[in-house]
Amino acid sequence: RLPAGGRSRLLVVTPPRCHHPAARGFGFAVQLYATRSAASWGIGDLTDLAGLAGWAAGLGAATLLVNPLHAGLPLLPIEPSPYFPTSRLFLDPLYLRPVGGDTDVSDLAAAARLLNRERRIDRDQVALLKMSALEREFIDTAHPGEVEAALEARPRLHDFGLFCALAERHGKDWRDWPRPLARRDPAAIRAAAAELAGRVRFHAWVQLQLDRQLEEAGAALPLIRDLAVGFHPGGADAWLWQDLVVPGVTVGAPPDSFNSRGQDWGIPAFDPWKLRAAGYAPFLETLRANLREGAGLRIDHVMGLQRLWCIPAGGGPADGCYLGYPAGDLLGIVALESVRHRATVIGEDLGTVPTGFRSRLRRRGLLSYVVLLFEDRPPARWPRQALAAVTTHDLPTVTGLWDGSDLQARRRRGLPASASDTEELVQRIRQDGGPARDAESSAAVVHAHRRLAGSRCTLLAATLEDVAEVQERPNQPGSAGESPNWSLALPLPRERLQELPMARQLAAILARKPVRRRRPAGREQGV
Repeated sequence: RLPAGGRSRLLVVTPPRCHHPAARGFGFAVQLYATRSAASWGIGDLTDLAGLAGWAAGLGAATLLVNPLHAGLPLLPIEPSPYFPTSRLFLDPLYLRPVGGDTDVSDLAAAARLLNRERRIDRDQVALLKMSALEREFIDTAHPGEVEAALEARPRLHDFGLFCALAERHGKDWRDWPRPLARRDPAAIRAAAAELAGRVRFHAWVQLQLDRQLEEAGAALPLIRDLAVGFHPGGADAWLWQDLVVPGVTVGAPPDSFNSRGQDWGIPAFDPWKLRAAGYAPFLETLRANLREGAGLRIDHVMGLQRLWCIPAGGGPADGCYLGYPAGDLLGIVALESVRHRATVIGEDLGTVPTGFRSRLRRRGLLSYVVLLFEDRPPARWPRQALAAVTTHDLPTVTGLWDGSDLQARRRRGLPASASDTEELVQRIRQDGGPARDAESSAAVVHAHRRLAGSRCTLLAATLEDVAEVQERPNQPGSAGESPNWSLALPLPRERLQELPMARQLAAILARKPVRRRRPAGREQGV
């Protein structure tokens, strides 16, 4: 901070580029909630992530790419989307594995493991059972001094714990609370913090346990975490920073070739002028929270650092317009935090991208995001400074494309579905000598990843859905009603997934190790 005339001004000095990985590598893309083991409590958790990390490291993987782990509220009904969190500063309690220890939670564990029999994840039941177990553990094992020290050292931890405690009393959405609490009146906040001190300590303790389990997973293999583009308008982050958001608008995407209806994600947008006047504090805090215990960060909808499509209340995606942001400042801060944390940054730059923006990202050292299903270029022409994958959580799996089940699922849900568009994606998989159209889907999965391995891209990724030859994609954008989006577990437990020959085969392909050829016996080698 530079003092002048009795005031001070923030100065941010940034490096020219982000940290870059020292060598090429590959990883597996993980929807953690879907990756259950026999010991899971109805949902994949951080203990499962640690087990998966150890296994992937044994296959030569350099990283695991994990869906957003941002905090939801353990209050019913549970929001399923990891991209619609209450806070991006903290972790989701549903990803915590109750340890028990000296506390007997065996009855709750047994009930929770029965949920593993159903493929559709029942987050409401998971939350009820896990929170009951964690409350028992907290009473028996929490060290008050440790929790108090953490609350003192991390003011936002106290803010989040208080929000959770207030939400338990007044409801999940702060906009429905009594006005003094909703508007964060200092006197009302002090009184509530004193009255709810016990619950604040409990929610803070839960976050400390989450930090420990995430650290264990990251120690087994470096993790690339996913930063959602925004947060719930009635959630903790919106409550903390309510004076910095634009009232009366939500963020989404304009109609395009991927989604002819456009998209409204229902999240608020920061006012760019107020964000700058605040010294970019929300952006800095969010980056730092998600770079802890991680080797990298994928920034969802990275174009939002330059502009966001804002939709007026009562309007649709076609009624929106772009709101510009100080991209130079924001990209400089990304580079600074990347270097400080020695973390690779990937910018998810799919969709409608401003002219020249990808060049700007490249100069700042962010990796681009190359998806085979979107690519007309041969892999040899894909950029080196990129993460390459066959598909994403919003796109069909290879098996779902190959056997037509994804097309049928879209038709059942009343979503735009074109047989010709599906076949075009299939042909992108088949290029460069791919399998016959009547071949098994496993041949298509292998060939698609061989195409990735033919690229120069710094990082390659295979989804666990493709490893297990799953038909369903994790998310069908545009689905409404009783949609299974973000709620389908993998059809087999983690222990069996790790034994699949497909996993070893894809790892060998994506490792891109040169084949050493033996010299014929008796032949001299020239210099």
